[in-house]
Amino acid sequence: MAQLWGGRFTKETDQLVYNFNASISFDKKFYEQDIRGSIAHVTMLAKQGILTEDEKKIIIAGLEGIKADVENGTLEITEKYEDIHSFVEANLIDRIGDPGKKLHTGRSRNDQVALDMKLYTRDEVTAINELVKELLEVLLHIMRENTETFMPGFTHLQKAQPITLAHHMGAYFEMFKRDRSRLADIYQRMNTCPLGSGALAGTTYPLDREYTAQLLNFDSATLNSMDSVSDRDYLIELMSACSTIMMHLSRFSEEVIIWNSNEYQFVDIDDAYSTGSSIMPQKKNPDIAELVRGKTGRVYGALTSILTTMKGIPLAYNKDMQEDKEMVFDAMDTTKGCLALFTGMLKTMKFNRERMEASAKNGFTNATDAADYLVNHGVPFRDAHGIVGQLVLHCIEKNIALDDMSLEEYQKISPVFAEDIYEAISMKTCVEARKTLGAPGKEAMDKVIAINEAYLREEKKWNRN
Repeated sequence: MAQLWGGRFTKETDQLVYNFNASISFDKKFYEQDIRGSIAHVTMLAKQGILTEDEKKIIIAGLEGIKADVENGTLEITEKYEDIHSFVEANLIDRIGDPGKKLHTGRSRNDQVALDMKLYTRDEVTAINELVKELLEVLLHIMRENTETFMPGFTHLQKAQPITLAHHMGAYFEMFKRDRSRLADIYQRMNTCPLGSGALAGTTYPLDREYTAQLLNFDSATLNSMDSVSDRDYLIELMSACSTIMMHLSRFSEEVIIWNSNEYQFVDIDDAYSTGSSIMPQKKNPDIAELVRGKTGRVYGALTSILTTMKGIPLAYNKDMQEDKEMVFDAMDTTKGCLALFTGMLKTMKFNRERMEASAKNGFTNATDAADYLVNHGVPFRDAHGIVGQLVLHCIEKNIALDDMSLEEYQKISPVFAEDIYEAISMKTCVEARKTLGAPGKEAMDKVIAINEAYLREEKKWNRN
């Protein structure tokens, strides 16, 4: 059993205890970050004269060899090692001898794992950000193509007022844009380097922690060694951000599922992103949307888990904190997978424009505009509201839309109506009259699309590594 701490022990650890304590099965994900951090550490040790230049070169060559061999499959990370740190160090010593024993000078596993987790999480934040950006690009493309694709807007899942598909997609664009903003905040706040904090109280070696931070693209070194080794706020923040992303994806998935139903038929999901039934040949199921909706709870579970793990831990490091990994890793992978698959599904989805517009007409979404017509002709709004209610009741009884009523039928209910009522309640008029910023009218949507195009062209300064 390869472990780094056996010196003061006179008895082998019980195998069951060893297995319970070990983390290699999941922290092997860190091998690249662990080696990257170790190379920066020995580079700093040599700069400070704690290691010689020759020792530095030998150690770095050994570390790079281990990384290359793991990646090409000739070196396997096995569970005979307690954790990824012992795997790297034991293999380094096997390969280069005594210089490898100097790798751990001036650091503890506590600040080492804190660094690895930060490096790994920082990489994940960057990867998730890029996936959200790809989704935004697909949304923006749909918005550009559908500023005049009319559809019903809903409240309480009831048809309310006419909007456009561009406007509907724009709502999700805003949600995912906020998600990117949260990721940028997390990256900025977490981007301090804990290496050099030791177990909890620093070290007597003359380390240059700012130099180490610089080598690893951190903004600075952390300012309190106790906090450095026990901080997992950035994981809690990322799990919260991932939960919000998944909540947005789940809401979107729910709408895709509804739109895909026989009753709506607003969308046709590409065959690559749907499945059939083993018994019902007519079925085409929105499996990806359903799975995204289902996997949202899995990510919520990771947030609850890390909050619960951290809530009772005194300073500084405690072994409970090893529980910060498995569910968090799963949540990161789940979020990335859902973003990639949902984006692919959305990109290949076909929209039934005629069906959407017919649904808006048949759902009386232009009723408010009919009331506004009366108000503009001098009828008090409360009276206009009642008159249009009568119109809707008449249409329901005859199973027609407001657009299908004859002028004679209109005038039987109110003589104020004239021939221009049909233009006033057309989908095009209803939507395009709404020109205020943020509204669905084409003029307003074109402005928003231009703003969002500029937003996606911006280079994010925080994405540096």
